[in-house]
Amino acid sequence: MILRLIHMERNQNVLDTPVTPLPNPGEGGPVYSGDDDSQIPAIPLPNPGEGGPVYSGDEDNAQIPVIPLPNPGEGGPVYPGSDDNAQIPVIPLPNPGEGGPVYPGGFIQPVQPIQPLPTVTYAAVRFLNAAYGYPAFRVYVGNRRAARLLNFASLSAYVRLAAGYQTVTVTGTDGYVYIQKTIPFEAGGRFTIAVINRPGGLDLLRITDNCCFTSLQAAHFRVGNLARNSGALDVLLPDGRAVYSDVRFKEIASFKRIAPGAYEFLFAETNQLPAPAYSDIETLDSVFIGATPLPGTAASVYLQVTRGRAYTVYLLQNGQSYNAVSPLVVEDVIG
Repeated sequence: MILRLIHMERNQNVLDTPVTPLPNPGEGGPVYSGDDDSQIPAIPLPNPGEGGPVYSGDEDNAQIPVIPLPNPGEGGPVYPGSDDNAQIPVIPLPNPGEGGPVYPGGFIQPVQPIQPLPTVTYAAVRFLNAAYGYPAFRVYVGNRRAARLLNFASLSAYVRLAAGYQTVTVTGTDGYVYIQKTIPFEAGGRFTIAVINRPGGLDLLRITDNCCFTSLQAAHFRVGNLARNSGALDVLLPDGRAVYSDVRFKEIASFKRIAPGAYEFLFAETNQLPAPAYSDIETLDSVFIGATPLPGTAASVYLQVTRGRAYTVYLLQNGQSYNAVSPLVVEDVIG
């Protein structure tokens, strides 16, 4: 009887121990695990994708929350399989072509496409008849007629030609071929091809027309000697300044900057020293214009200079005698 009472007391003690009910699925709460640690609450599994702590199967680490994997492309920390590094965020790969930081670090700069430079494949070419004693010419480049009728001391308009070596043919109006010559033309260049005299016939002289730079406040000036019967001529202002010296046959002087205004230029053989090549041509005092020319002057020209223009004075032969020359002024807009 006493043993039965003891047994009943023990059963009564068990009955008095509260048992925590099982939670509904997904709600969490303490459950009876069947061992002495029955009072340890078990944290439920989260719904898929929601995250939260889960039971990892390790008694010592059961309370360590495990961060869920992110959705693809969202980034965020993931569990890499090491408890020590569980909280290290891993930066996701960017979408293709977007750039941005990638693991293991650094930045990838997006590649900018290289825009190709425009290709210039043409040159601008015109023709000048500086051949004394010949009738009018026709000029062909390849099979294309570039000048229909080119009289003495006349200049054609620019025509556009393909860059490279071109064959230039000069004929009479009757088709007689006076000269044929292959001449190179650089892409983007501007050229004058002068038909000039030479012993026993004609020749072609290529002259580059590209000016050094565009100026809205000044103009540019140069001289070219195309007269076979001339000596080495100086280019002078009436006040005695020498702009160029010893300009010989087939020589084209370089451009010089010249201030706008009225000028008179004299062409003569003298012993004057020229101004430095880099010096500008300054405005002439009007008192000197029209003064008595220097002895030995072969020709003179009056010029009203306008800003933004390029002036070339060509000396052409106009007779059989020595230094029988006349000036031809060509005015071009710079740009």
